Amino acid sequence: MAAFLKKEFAMNLKNIRKDFPILKRKINGRPMAYLDNAATTQKPKSVIEAGEKFYENSNANIHRGLNPLSMEATEQYEEAHRKTAQFINADSMEEIVFTKNATESLNLLAYSLGECLEAGDEVLLTKMEHHANIVPWQELAKRKKIKIKYADITPDGRLDMDSLAGLMGKKTKIVSATMASNILGTVNPAKEIAKIGHENGAVVILDAAQAVPHMEVDVKKINADFLAFSAHKMLGPTGVGVLYGNEELLEKMPPFLTGGDMISEVTLKGAQWNKLPWKFEAGTPNIAGGIAFSTAIDYISKIGLENVEAHERKLLAKALKILVNIKGVEVYGPQKGPRTGIVPFNLKGVHPHDVSEMLGRNGVIVRAGNHCAQPLMREMGIEGVVRASFYIYNTDEEIEELARGVMRAKKMFDA
Repeated sequence: MAAFLKKEFAMNLKNIRKDFPILKRKINGRPMAYLDNAATTQKPKSVIEAGEKFYENSNANIHRGLNPLSMEATEQYEEAHRKTAQFINADSMEEIVFTKNATESLNLLAYSLGECLEAGDEVLLTKMEHHANIVPWQELAKRKKIKIKYADITPDGRLDMDSLAGLMGKKTKIVSATMASNILGTVNPAKEIAKIGHENGAVVILDAAQAVPHMEVDVKKINADFLAFSAHKMLGPTGVGVLYGNEELLEKMPPFLTGGDMISEVTLKGAQWNKLPWKFEAGTPNIAGGIAFSTAIDYISKIGLENVEAHERKLLAKALKILVNIKGVEVYGPQKGPRTGIVPFNLKGVHPHDVSEMLGRNGVIVRAGNHCAQPLMREMGIEGVVRASFYIYNTDEEIEELARGVMRAKKMFDA
């Protein structure tokens, strides 16, 4: 990775971009502007090489033998857990479970915590949740006959904290909320959500998939019981998710999957579970992916999350300023307060898929649709949006190219 001082981030943006091979790609002969980072981020060469290096030099199964290769692989994989714990200020790697994505982390919680719920208990969600933080609880409700409630959002796209507090009650056993919206970019007051939940005796879960890559997340300061996020949204590989969990609760919870490595002893009559976090990591995991993820954490840490956040704020401000001044463009999300680098918008009279397709033909990569948040779309009275989302390697010029692409779409469709 190119060496630079944090205060010189803007001066070294070109060097950062050189670390990402895919950014050299052209689409239909035009330079690519990759603005779909909320879906997945691109990978620096060091992360790509970390996975290759494991397979070339250390490939072996973990926790399975005393041979040198297995011990080396085990140490690297466990170090990835320790590094992840340090990144979010968890106490130890015992609180860090690797899954295959944030979706699996949330499913694990709905299944394992759900075993502790009884008919009539309540789970409190919000209307801005990703499907991954809705559907697992709906399925749990079918099995256990529990009730799901949804906190409202305000007209400007923020979580209505009065609604959240008002829906709490003695039957509320779990509160599960997004830390940052994957549609609106809204950053919710995580510490306050945790405080309200705990005051009412509830377990608090945060979907932090859109938060951990973009800002400092300190699990001790927030004081939530569980936190879920994904490696691929923060320069890491696909197929690696993280579940941070309160150690005491993780010890009490039944395992999500059973089989190899998650046990300490098996007899013909039963089994004893392994220690944390391996109790929740059945079978052979994505070892190379976990190791590559630790390299991604190194990369972000060297840049500094304060630089990531500041750079995104700059790009967000520029994008909002340009897009809101294009006639026929409607931009969604809060205009004030904390927000990640996500800009959802529509061009009046034009389907978002058509806008996205035309932008893509000209090298501007965005996403269009409901973004796995259909309840939020209905709440907003729309079917979908075009979503541009930014990360550390994006530039002012790419924002300007986005605006030019929207203008071309407007002209083509006479919008």
